[in-house]
Amino acid sequence: MTNTLELEIAIKRAGITKRKLAEMLGLSEMGLYKKINNITEFKASEIAKLAEILDLKNKDEIFFNQEVI
Repeated sequence: MTNTLELEIAIKRAGITKRKLAEMLGLSEMGLYKKINNITEFKASEIAKLAEILDLKNKDEIFFNQEVI
């Protein structure tokens, strides 16, 4: 499951809007919202692209943490 809080922090830190991020990932804004909030899952290719766009050093903690609150 996605650690929503950590991902939100990473997005803010990168200074990118969710609208622009969704566009860069080829998703609708609603599609991105659903993935961030664990309604649907990110694909491996989307995680790789997010890690690059947001310069994530802790992608495993964000996307592969089993103890997400």
